[in-house]
Amino acid sequence: MLRLSVSLASLLPFILTVTAQSPTWGQCGGIGWTGATACVSGSACQVVNPYYSQCIPGAATGGASTTPSSPAPTSTSTAKLNTVAKAAGKLYFGSATDNPELSDTAYVSILSDSTTFGQITPGNSMKWDATEPSRGTFTFTNGDTIANLAKQNGQLLRGHNCVWKVDLFVKLWRYLISFFSLGIINSQAGFPLETSIMRHFPAFSRTTAAQWWATTKDKFVDSWDVVNEPFNDDGTVRQFVMSQTIGIGYVDVALKAARAADPNAKLYINDYNIEGPGAKSTAMLNLVTDLKARGIPIDGVGIQGHLIVGALPGDIQQNLEAFTALGVEVAITELDIRMTLPATPALLAQQQKDYQTVISACNAVPKCVGVTIWDYTDKYSWIPGVFSGQGAALPWDQNLVKKPAYDGIVAGFQ
Repeated sequence: MLRLSVSLASLLPFILTVTAQSPTWGQCGGIGWTGATACVSGSACQVVNPYYSQCIPGAATGGASTTPSSPAPTSTSTAKLNTVAKAAGKLYFGSATDNPELSDTAYVSILSDSTTFGQITPGNSMKWDATEPSRGTFTFTNGDTIANLAKQNGQLLRGHNCVWKVDLFVKLWRYLISFFSLGIINSQAGFPLETSIMRHFPAFSRTTAAQWWATTKDKFVDSWDVVNEPFNDDGTVRQFVMSQTIGIGYVDVALKAARAADPNAKLYINDYNIEGPGAKSTAMLNLVTDLKARGIPIDGVGIQGHLIVGALPGDIQQNLEAFTALGVEVAITELDIRMTLPATPALLAQQQKDYQTVISACNAVPKCVGVTIWDYTDKYSWIPGVFSGQGAALPWDQNLVKKPAYDGIVAGFQ
């Protein structure tokens, strides 16, 4: 018996080596990862970002997969995305866009097809920095270009966005410095920082909102992302000049100002990494619950949906239902599902399934009103510029050819 025990003990490291493997599409590394770093047979561990490595099927061991010798698979569906979304009871299927790509006539032709896209979101041209390049001076030229395109096509327009840390961190400090230099705010004058910010933001909101909301009686602008990305991933409030000065109460200020601008537009709070349950989703649920209890205007929660192939949360539908149970609607507002490049048939097939999963989750929730992809083509995707070595996140490729992901979207609405 003693001899047998020693034998088992000596074999244990080898047994653990064989069994401690991540499944295909499972995590296999990254900063803070303590699980298996080896993949099951047929997959290899590839770095997605410093915090996440993934077991990719058919990948070459120790590096990126090679480009397939056969042509990349493409979509086979002839259905139109906005048509199938509306047939499923949704208000729209949409796409983000931005002003630089509007010089691409082939791109604009697809974007302008209202049977494919029933809604447009301007990626940048309606943000604070774009609409107020200097304090008190407003410009709406780029926003008007996209608004007019949508109106011409009979498409809804989603306003994006009123208040966001990335826009405001530099801009508001610039304003505050000028206020101090003018003597408008100082301890002797008795103008606290909170009062200054609270006065400035409603003025901005009313001016901006009036441009695209108040004069459009046909509800051309359906909704607005009033507050964008208020939470860190751990559920704490993102720190920037507004939250540091008046706390999470800046959300109240923004929503009230937006409601004053147009009583009919739907007012949203928009964030990423709230597709499934977690600390950030809980923080958003708690915030919406509090806003509703205090009578602060809030109509919807935007679930952005910047996701990774093969790594979707397992209970998206249940999470959407948790938000709608609070008496608000939800929308998938910025959907893309990225992969480690180059795209392979296996990755594209999994991406097709993942798009279907997300769309099906929205389709199953009556108060999930629509889905917007964050631009529709890899040609203009933000992903490669932010996540090195990743991309191919959208349903159209660089050449404006529909990929299998397109079929996944159609299937998700059926």
